[in-house]
Amino acid sequence: QVQLVESGGGLVEPGGSLRLSCAASVNAFSLYVMGWYRQAPGKQRELVATITSGDRSNYADSVKGRFTISRDNNKKTVYLQMNSVNPEDTAVYYCYAAIITTGRTYWGQGTQVTVSS
Repeated sequence: QVQLVESGGGLVEPGGSLRLSCAASVNAFSLYVMGWYRQAPGKQRELVATITSGDRSNYADSVKGRFTISRDNNKKTVYLQMNSVNPEDTAVYYCYAAIITTGRTYWGQGTQVTVSS
């Protein structure tokens, strides 16, 4: 059973920074594409960023240049460094994992990020 546990959410002021972490309980972390999605109140869940085991990353246009996704394959953890945040970044952030062999996806329980002064 794959489990994804997020941490690092909270309240941050506009222009500030926050780092999210997601620890994965999987047998072969390198087989998973990892990522972050977010869902703001009243909106659909949207892609934030993804990263392959070879460190190829992909970002939503709204976060390019501000957010950085990374992964530590030894720790089976994926990170999202959020810089220059603004109130539009307020959302529940979900960790995502997709195994490349079958395409099956898994989700974490979500962590709230609130950007407010």
